[in-house]
Amino acid sequence: MGMTTPPRTLAEALRARDDESLAGLLRARPDLLSPVPNDITQLATRAGTRASVVRALEHLDRFALQTAEALAVAPDPAPYDTLLGLLTGDGRDDGEHRDDAGAAVVDALPGALTTLREQALVWGEDERLHLVRTARELLSPSPQHPSPTGLGPTVSEATSGMSPGRLQEILATAGLPATYDPVSAVTALAALFTDRARMGELLDTAPVEALSVLDRLVWGPPYGEVTPNPTPPVKWLRDRGLLLPVSTRTVVLPREAALHLRAGRAHRVPEPQPPAVVAVAERDPQAVDSAAAGQAFLSVSTVEELLKSWNGGGPAILRAGGLSVRELKKTAAVLDVSEPVAAFWIELAYAAGLLASDGEADERYAPTPAYDDWTELPAQDRWVRLASAWLAATRAPGLVGGQDAKGRALSTLGPDLDRSAAPEVRHRVLALLAALPAGTAPDPETLLARLRWERPLRGASASAGDTTDLRSRIALWTLNESELLGITGRGALASQTRALLTTGPAEAAARLAPLIPEPLDHVLLQADLTAVAPGPLERPLADMLAAVADIESKGGATVYRFTPGSVRRGLDAGQSAADLHAFLAAHSRTPVPQPLSYLIDDVARRHGHLRIGAASAYVRCDDEAVLNEILADKRSAVLRLRRLAPTALAAQIDPASLLDGLRELGYAPAAESADGDVLITRAGARRTPPRAAPVPVPEGPPVPDPTLLGAAVRAIRAGDTAATVVHKDAGPATPPAPAGALPRTTSAETLVTVQAAAMTGSALWIGYVNAEGAASQRVIAPVRVEGGYVTAYDHTADEVRTYPLHRITGVAELADDQRT
Repeated sequence: MGMTTPPRTLAEALRARDDESLAGLLRARPDLLSPVPNDITQLATRAGTRASVVRALEHLDRFALQTAEALAVAPDPAPYDTLLGLLTGDGRDDGEHRDDAGAAVVDALPGALTTLREQALVWGEDERLHLVRTARELLSPSPQHPSPTGLGPTVSEATSGMSPGRLQEILATAGLPATYDPVSAVTALAALFTDRARMGELLDTAPVEALSVLDRLVWGPPYGEVTPNPTPPVKWLRDRGLLLPVSTRTVVLPREAALHLRAGRAHRVPEPQPPAVVAVAERDPQAVDSAAAGQAFLSVSTVEELLKSWNGGGPAILRAGGLSVRELKKTAAVLDVSEPVAAFWIELAYAAGLLASDGEADERYAPTPAYDDWTELPAQDRWVRLASAWLAATRAPGLVGGQDAKGRALSTLGPDLDRSAAPEVRHRVLALLAALPAGTAPDPETLLARLRWERPLRGASASAGDTTDLRSRIALWTLNESELLGITGRGALASQTRALLTTGPAEAAARLAPLIPEPLDHVLLQADLTAVAPGPLERPLADMLAAVADIESKGGATVYRFTPGSVRRGLDAGQSAADLHAFLAAHSRTPVPQPLSYLIDDVARRHGHLRIGAASAYVRCDDEAVLNEILADKRSAVLRLRRLAPTALAAQIDPASLLDGLRELGYAPAAESADGDVLITRAGARRTPPRAAPVPVPEGPPVPDPTLLGAAVRAIRAGDTAATVVHKDAGPATPPAPAGALPRTTSAETLVTVQAAAMTGSALWIGYVNAEGAASQRVIAPVRVEGGYVTAYDHTADEVRTYPLHRITGVAELADDQRT
């Protein structure tokens, strides 16, 4: 580091780092860059703020956090050996020889300290390790916030308000010599608790019940409630200082005594090594890839089916945002899946930018124009786009059906489903799967244990092994969603997913393509008015078949059923009976059954016999008997029909409602234009305006790129130089500027000095006052001086700027050993 003396502050420790180490700090803690600190001192101050320290602690792995927790209960500063002893113990419970766990701690501790130092949570040499003050406050024990180690306050802290007389009583009962100095009394009591031999002798005289009380407090929490007349065991402990009063009803086991009972360990079980992810099954990698590919194709088909069902305009948006429970149930029935799975597919389509709000007054969800482009892609490319969107999305569909902090229900596509941790957890889960041999399915519990080690919960939930925290829930959702999406097959990571994570989308699509079945150009028509598609169909065939038939069942083969309503739907779309006969004959590997031909001809014969227009709406028909039949039907009363002429009826409802009403009565009317031509209605015409995919909500500031990191480090160094530099006198008429003050020179001296620096390319230290009157110090390298302005490279801002000379308060050359 180039330091000759140990650092006295965090700022000095940071100042001694090289540029690469500073860049590493800013990369690990990007919140320190918002905005870029002016100098090292400001960087150190910002690194010690509560919000920044909390964020840094939450990103530590379990052993690095245990190391920080041990430093929080150690003296400040703490020697390396003291810290090591707190993590391994003093050897009394393992025969003076560290066991395998202790050896693992010895091996892992340097790495944990390096991590803490890199993140500016610990500074100082090994003989004087300092935990930053804010971290010590966050991890230190108090009645309101017990220490994660389960240790209580020190003897000195616990006796700070105790009367000298009470201290003397404790010393006398504990067999210590009396002293009338409270400080000496506290020191003597603490020395007793840290002396192995004397503490052992004291505990040998303790009642068995008193030892049981200590056993309950030793690993925390160290606080207990007592009655005004405590039991003899509690009184024995209290009289000897092994329990010290916190309040009239609360006592605490002091830290020194607890450490003796723990054999010197700050943690019951140090965890220097991450737990292994255990395999529960090893499968054939080719079978895994095939299973994942089949599910990948199904996921593409499901999303397409979802958006087709919303082609004419999807469900309305709730006033608070999102999809109603009723609409979610309807969508789940259409997709033939459970409601949580339907919520996943809807959220996936939304994350991929295929689904959005139409922005109308009566706001509804509908496919976006990007959906049409997506449907034109090969199946493997469509899957890659879905998988990539899922990996990056901060939406958490697993939350649907739960409640937010205010007790409000969380709905699909609602505004409160973003969880910034979701992408990081998904990538980490898949990375752990990728680290296993190909075809290996992991045990979910060991996977969760590994994730909790890498990012442990702080506080009681971590020690209790709580599996209900958000990150664990996201990890479990990730495993389920991976199987649905085809990321994994039979629980193991597929090779196409490995390619997506490492090589990129193109390689993933190339590996998936041979595993996806080729689309077919034919179906098998059957006499029961059904058509069987033995595999995926080519798009034109699938679209046409969906227009004239209803899907009856899905699976390895899709079964379509022809009904009068489905045939009429095809005729409404502009097809004629001849067109339908030709289409079926061209795409069926079996002869067209006679019942199907009769069905098409019968519906076509009646199709368009009635004509619907606007009166508000009207019905016209050349056959008066048909109109008489409609008027005589009691079910037509809701249509509010009246006869205008022998061949025409008028209605007081809109044409679309009249059209639907007559179809419900069993007729096959056709809509017509003002010119009397039949209107052709085509499905899938409704699209939202162009919409971009939703932007993921980041977890804190984004990690800066190397260019920004380099510029930030240079700016911080330059600002630090400006703040701490030794300045030369600008001239004999100008006294040296006091530390921290702006340099002062006359206008003539400023101009001459700046012109000379522009000719020699040297750097200057200047004082500058901007248009708002804010003063600052800067280090600049003048390039050009003309017209009352100086153009210079500003080392502080890391850019070229132009400064009016009249706003420069003064200039000074940098000392020879401070030039940049």
